[in-house]
Amino acid sequence: MTVLIDNRAEWEFDEKFEKLVNDVAAESLRYEDFDSNCEISLSFVTNEEIHSINKQFRNIDRPTDVLSFPLLTFEEDEEMERNENDEIMLGDIIISVERAREQAEEYGHSFEREIAFLTAHSMLHLLGYDHMTEEEEKDMFKRQKDILDNLGISR
Repeated sequence: MTVLIDNRAEWEFDEKFEKLVNDVAAESLRYEDFDSNCEISLSFVTNEEIHSINKQFRNIDRPTDVLSFPLLTFEEDEEMERNENDEIMLGDIIISVERAREQAEEYGHSFEREIAFLTAHSMLHLLGYDHMTEEEEKDMFKRQKDILDNLGISR
C-alpha cells in the first residue's frame, strides 16, 4: 500500500501522523478484505481550499471536514486502474486540518483521533460505502468504529 501525502495546510505533519494515517488506511483495507496492493492519495488542506473544492465538485458553497474521490465504482467487470507499481489506484482523500481541529474540540477528543476518524471515514467511501440513507449511515459508522477500535483509537 502506498499513501501519497500532500500537506498543503500549515501544520506540522510529522512521523506520528504519517504512521497514524498509514495504520488507519491499512486497517480499513484489512477490515474490508481489500487488496492491500493499492495507492491512496491523502491531502491535508485549509478550510479555504476545501471550500473551493467542495463548491467546484459538489456545488456546495461551504467548507467541509473531508472529501473523498473514489476511482472505483465496484461494478461487475470493472477494469481497475493501476499505477506504474501495479497498485490499484483507490482514490483521493482531502482533509481540512482546520475543520478537524474544530471538530476534535467540539467532540471532546484528540486531534489525532479526529484525523484517524476522517481517514477511516474516507477510506470506506473509497471502498464503495456511502451514508445517504439511515441504514447506510449506521453500517458505515459501525465499520468506522470497528476499524478505530481494532487500532485502539477511542474517544
